[in-house]
Amino acid sequence: MAQLVIFRHGQSVWNLENKFTGWVDVELSPKGLEEARSAGLKLKGYQFDYAYASDLKRAQNTLSLALESAGHTPVTPVYNKALNERMYGDLQGLDKAETAKKYGDEQVKIWRRSYDIAPPNGESLKDTAARVIPYFESEIAPKLKAGKNVVIAAHGNSLRALIMHLENMTPEQILEFEIGTAQPRLYELDGELKVLSAKNL
Repeated sequence: MAQLVIFRHGQSVWNLENKFTGWVDVELSPKGLEEARSAGLKLKGYQFDYAYASDLKRAQNTLSLALESAGHTPVTPVYNKALNERMYGDLQGLDKAETAKKYGDEQVKIWRRSYDIAPPNGESLKDTAARVIPYFESEIAPKLKAGKNVVIAAHGNSLRALIMHLENMTPEQILEFEIGTAQPRLYELDGELKVLSAKNL
């Protein structure tokens, strides 16, 4: 049996300002730094053989602060852009409320919550899954199958893609699934990566 813990980064400065962030490499807000440390307190007593984060510093810093707060033995993290947040294209940097005024609430909801409709010059959740899942299968799954414990810090949409894959959710189910900032989710997996249990810590 192996344990996999995944969590979204703490609040970023653009989360705080209600902006579409995507691949823009913004810092954690003061609240986000605190959330990362609090996530670490929930990880006390857990040991991880491998740690992963996206190529964006808000996820990387959340991971390092959480492991430090947990008193975890140092582990060299692997960063990869396959775990990045979905690319919001032309919406990146725009205020969400202003964008809704410009394009209409319904259109913005479609861009944010549909599975396969991308914002202009950006990615849909389906596009995000098309890079997250192959990376997980090639890089992370073999370690879990070997009984190693893994922790991943990433983003709302890259984690939605992974949760959908692990828990066999439909696109409709995953789009309604809320992922709080810095809320660790623990999976216990058998040797074939069947989910034995899943819970938020």
